[in-house]
Amino acid sequence: MAMSTVAEQLRVAREARKLTIPQVAEVTKIRTDHIRALEEGNFNFFSAPIYIRGSVKNYATLLKLDVPQIMAALNIELGRTEKFSEPPPLTEASNTPIDRLMFLLSKLNWKVGVVGAVVLGIALAVFVGSFAWRHHKRSDPLTGLQPAVYQSANSGQTLPLASHR
Repeated sequence: MAMSTVAEQLRVAREARKLTIPQVAEVTKIRTDHIRALEEGNFNFFSAPIYIRGSVKNYATLLKLDVPQIMAALNIELGRTEKFSEPPPLTEASNTPIDRLMFLLSKLNWKVGVVGAVVLGIALAVFVGSFAWRHHKRSDPLTGLQPAVYQSANSGQTLPLASHR
């Protein structure tokens, strides 16, 4: 048996399960016109291949089809279409240091990252605090001064009176 198109596999599987297009739309949240376009193999109806792939994956999952096999067949079919055969212009591989950094950051587990950042922040605060405290103790401006002896400005007689004129 020749391998049928993704569109035919979806339509045949839906009909075998006695599902209507509106029922599929209700469960998958895919618009009915999109389901019809998928079953007709009308990929030009979609604006970008990501929508086609996502919809086909959801649809094939609902119909309990072999999703990896369907996705592989879909990629081959999309490769034959004029509209989706080349990657969209946005995916030109730019490999600046910022791109590499963003890629590495995107792979981080954020829960671990946040906990790590908090622990690092606390450690840094303790280090800076202890350094400042030691430095503060060393630079006490009163160390090394002799005890002071009070000496009056007017040789210890009486306090000067305010002059009233």
